[in-house]
Amino acid sequence: VKARKNLMDLKTRLQNQNEHVVPGLAQKAHAQVMKTLAAQIAKLEAAISAKVKATPEFAERAEIIESVPGLAGTTSAILIAGAPELGKVSDEIAAALIGVAPYDDDSGNRRGERHIKGGRRWVRNGLFLPCLGAATQHNPVLKAYYERLTAKGKEPKGALIACMRKLIIILNTRIARGEKW
Repeated sequence: VKARKNLMDLKTRLQNQNEHVVPGLAQKAHAQVMKTLAAQIAKLEAAISAKVKATPEFAERAEIIESVPGLAGTTSAILIAGAPELGKVSDEIAAALIGVAPYDDDSGNRRGERHIKGGRRWVRNGLFLPCLGAATQHNPVLKAYYERLTAKGKEPKGALIACMRKLIIILNTRIARGEKW
């Protein structure tokens, strides 16, 4: 999963550089590298899928994760590889492991803003866009929660992080119980 992430990062970097490539030989070289990267990413995705299907514990977890509206195979692979503790730890620890737990910035009488920190950044980053789609379009529970938070004046990104935390807690509970959405 991390190798796939690294190749996707490289692909994004090359796509960004491709905007500034001079025509000719350099553009052909970029096109060949992009084609090779796409093929390697497809091979890794197939290997990840085969590994998940071949391992009963992974297959069960993937089935539970993919039953959540808005989440699919790539997200389940990221969560299986990056958060194997899901279903075995408390909700607070699960949120902290992913890095979506709110931490305070209080000192004495001063009450600072709450913010997230720590955790497994690559898992949090891999969960961000799927959660965005789930919270704004596909998942009625997260969508209602997101809309309620934004209606109360919470910043959209802060509301999305709250949705990510809620999703992790729901998944932690579902995996522990072995229940689908």
